[in-house]
Amino acid sequence: MGFRMIKRRKAKEVKIGSVTIGGENKIAVESMLKARSNNYDEMKEQIAALKLAGCDIVRLPIVDLDCVKAVARLKDLAAADDQYALPLIADIHFNYRLAIESVYAGIDKIRINPGNIGGKDRVKLVAEACKAKSIPIRVGVNSGSLEQQILMKYGKPTAEALAESASYNINLLEKYDFENIVISAKSSDVDQMIRTNLIIADMCDYPMHIGVTEAGTTHMGLIKSSIGIGGLLQRGIGDTIRVSLTAPPIHEIYEGIAILKALGKHKSFDLISCPTCGRCQVDLSAIATEVERKLITVERNLSEGKKIKVAIMGCAVNGPGEAKEADIGISAGKNEFLFFRKGKVVRKIKVDEAVSVLINEIERIVNEE
Repeated sequence: MGFRMIKRRKAKEVKIGSVTIGGENKIAVESMLKARSNNYDEMKEQIAALKLAGCDIVRLPIVDLDCVKAVARLKDLAAADDQYALPLIADIHFNYRLAIESVYAGIDKIRINPGNIGGKDRVKLVAEACKAKSIPIRVGVNSGSLEQQILMKYGKPTAEALAESASYNINLLEKYDFENIVISAKSSDVDQMIRTNLIIADMCDYPMHIGVTEAGTTHMGLIKSSIGIGGLLQRGIGDTIRVSLTAPPIHEIYEGIAILKALGKHKSFDLISCPTCGRCQVDLSAIATEVERKLITVERNLSEGKKIKVAIMGCAVNGPGEAKEADIGISAGKNEFLFFRKGKVVRKIKVDEAVSVLINEIERIVNEE
């Protein structure tokens, strides 16, 4: 039957600062600042880098009042300089007062784990503060902080336990007349994360943030996230994503966008390159990596919904013949490259000119749209 994308789950729209998620809106890519709360300069540098890389929303750990003060400074900075303008999410654990103070500081969204916020009355106070300012709440449940009664019922964190926790907390917020909700349920176990979100997707129509928590290093974390996030997106589930990596936050954005590209859910260049063999006489890996890096900048000018296939092939066997469906590409020979379009050779180019010629031609195609 082949690969088939299932129709996207219909979710309510929720506005997070300048970004709207749910409905037919694009799937937003999120990361989390890893700068310490007392290092404002590093925080703003990370935000600028994340925005440049394609980040849509950024989360901040709020651990004390200094973090809340940083939120206010960052919002003022964003208003004055667009390079720092990203919606900010306050990530709250344990201390409901910090959630309320973050609302007053101008945060765009609150993420709480009701299982560790300290009881129904405190959840109610947070909900009332957010409702007054039209700020959404993300109900974030995970396997490490289930309510005691739910944990006792199931004996251990299971997909059903996580889904029940999410349902309980959604119902609690709705009881307080609060429905500006985003839901997320995460686990470091990929299968459990997928099964949990499948259950939740059937029980409500709130937008869903998806990700594999504590996924690991860039290598293994990307594999886990690709399976977990990609598996749900392929089923039409997911309105925002985060690739959680033990790595600088910019890598989370690169890999998150890469997952969306692979599923055709992000405007992109489809870069194909052969694995190389003994026939290849150039360092194709270095060339492909350089082209991939340069395409990130060019991609910003690509029209929404447009896709251009770019091929980088290592020999005459793999290209342009096997890459004839590519819009544009290069194929290595001995001390030269063939430059081709739609499978037809245009001219020969020198090895040290291959990247610049290819990028220049791609920019021309993009600018002619």
